[in-house]
Amino acid sequence: MGYFKFIFQDWAANNKNTKGKIITLLFRIGNYCAGRKVLKIIFLPYLIFYRFFIEWVLGIELPFNTKVGKGLKILHGQTLVVNRYTVIGENCTLRHSTTIGNKGDMSKSCPVIGDNVSIGANVCVLGGIIIGDNSVIGAGSIVVKDVPVDSVAVGNPAKIIKARIG
Repeated sequence: MGYFKFIFQDWAANNKNTKGKIITLLFRIGNYCAGRKVLKIIFLPYLIFYRFFIEWVLGIELPFNTKVGKGLKILHGQTLVVNRYTVIGENCTLRHSTTIGNKGDMSKSCPVIGDNVSIGANVCVLGGIIIGDNSVIGAGSIVVKDVPVDSVAVGNPAKIIKARIG
């Protein structure tokens, strides 16, 4: 994938969402540089700017070396925290006040989020769990167990209220 196609891969997902476009554009530039040793050295000032602007100014912890599929949609963005070892699939939606990471044990056991997943506001997704494709995590949920494909999970702790039939 070419450079411009790579950095603008989330543009359509954030249609009419200027803040989401800016955040994902800056993230993809850093993500592109982080995956290439020479660019990481050349763009070190940019990577420092990214950490300062995104984390300190906007209050979003989305490390530039996180593995994220195309079509990432960020709504509102404030207080979004994503651990660098989290893996996020394609066409996922993340909302404000959401934490995705480990259980505080400093391990690399972080969630793997499938494709087409929508995560509501004020959600915590913690531990080495898998969120299946096409799932929805309701607002305010605390998810510490796997969520099957095509499911809706809500509550604290999150329970599956709708699962794929068949």
